[in-house]
Amino acid sequence: MIIGQLTVSGAAMGLVYALVAYGFQMTYATSESINFGQGELLMVSTFLALSLSNLGVPYPLVVPAGLLIGALLGLFVERTAVRFALEQRNENWILTTIIFGLFAVSAAENIWGTDDVPFPTPIPQNAVNIGGGVTVTPVEISVAVGVFLVMVLVELFRRRTLLGKAVEAVSADRDAAELMGISATTAIAVSYALSGAVAAFAGILVAPITSVGPNMAASLILKAFSVAVVAGLRSGTGVALVGVALGVIESLTAFYIGSGWRDAPGLILLILALAMRPNGIFGKAAIRKV
Repeated sequence: MIIGQLTVSGAAMGLVYALVAYGFQMTYATSESINFGQGELLMVSTFLALSLSNLGVPYPLVVPAGLLIGALLGLFVERTAVRFALEQRNENWILTTIIFGLFAVSAAENIWGTDDVPFPTPIPQNAVNIGGGVTVTPVEISVAVGVFLVMVLVELFRRRTLLGKAVEAVSADRDAAELMGISATTAIAVSYALSGAVAAFAGILVAPITSVGPNMAASLILKAFSVAVVAGLRSGTGVALVGVALGVIESLTAFYIGSGWRDAPGLILLILALAMRPNGIFGKAAIRKV
């Protein structure tokens, strides 16, 4: 019974890791760049969504508003911290996105304070017995449903719309896509907007469980990055499986070894992936033309 309960709880958190990792994959696929301030983007989006809720905006409107905020912040990061570095063919986007994250934390602390605050949700918190003494809360169910719904919608956008197909073309071969008249700059901007929206949604999903604070995403982003690397930064599939596996392993580790070791599995998986399979479990080896 205990193992079953730990598995269910860990899997719910693992799906949040997977959703943020999915955002990492989207930007890396189009530009081979990652927003290292993604956690702070998630945090600011969630705080702004909370502010809307405190102003009396209904929850059904808070969620899409949070997604829009995340998308706009993603575009802001791409335009101010990433685009110029990519045009210059250098890796300065690493430093500029980190600086963005540091600035966002400082701004959040000055605007909303340093204390964690609860995120109101109309979803019931009462646990439901699903058999064998294992319980699950409606909030955990909403996390699972939300993660898979967003992933499906993003994949439909990428495969069924012209703009989405442009993003896919740039992901497959940027140079060839530009020769066909597709703007790689626009595709990269769209991927950052989608990544920001996904991060914001992840924050809104997890906030009722973890609360909202300036450092709410510090460990979340590291684990999500581990999931993205282990699954494969160039692979759009597999993040859900790796995320769930990591969440379950973390939950079991915290219970049987100690809560202080909760972060260890993600770090160990990241080290092993970088050392043994840098392209990820579901990734393919890159072929360089010389």
